[in-house]
Amino acid sequence: MESLQKLKDKARSIEPLVRIGKNGLSDATVVEINKLIKKRKLVKVKILNAALDRNDKKEMAKQIALKTDSKLIQHIGNVVVLYKE
Repeated sequence: MESLQKLKDKARSIEPLVRIGKNGLSDATVVEINKLIKKRKLVKVKILNAALDRNDKKEMAKQIALKTDSKLIQHIGNVVVLYKE
């Protein structure tokens, strides 16, 4: 596995590929994130404010990592970076 700092550095240059909106973390969203993680290993996800009415940002980030069986690399504002070998 690459070091945490190298993964954070790589994450700076990528755009969020998935946006979680008012429907929250649906099964379809989890499937899409899993596909991207399998293909790219490092994925950035943006949590829109509409999704945060029901959830706390940190809790939502933990749920995404748990449901996608990936490692939470970074959580800044509404952006979450996930990694899976």
